[in-house]
Amino acid sequence: MEPPKAAEQVEADHFFQVDIRVGTVLRAEPFPKARTPAYKLWIDFGPLGVRQSSAQITQLYAPEELAGRQVVAVVNFPPRSIAGFRSEVLVLGCANEAGHVTLLAPDAYAPDGARIH
Repeated sequence: MEPPKAAEQVEADHFFQVDIRVGTVLRAEPFPKARTPAYKLWIDFGPLGVRQSSAQITQLYAPEELAGRQVVAVVNFPPRSIAGFRSEVLVLGCANEAGHVTLLAPDAYAPDGARIH
């Protein structure tokens, strides 16, 4: 069996065009209209304001435990309409061994809107 391969190389300039920030989840609620189980999130990015996101994180998180939690998200992708909900940011996570998404977050408090370098 061959080991997994990394994605194609990109120039550093391309990576730095992606604006990744820390924000705090203000509110989370179930999103029953979504095709894949998801939550609607409202996230405070400090000087960038509050942004909405649809996040497929229902396997490991309950809505009530997300409020107050810091997350990492891409804030400069174009908004998408998902089942009539405007998703403005892409919350970042990675799959665990079972394939469930676990959220990326800073180890210690970071100000809302802090840029990831």
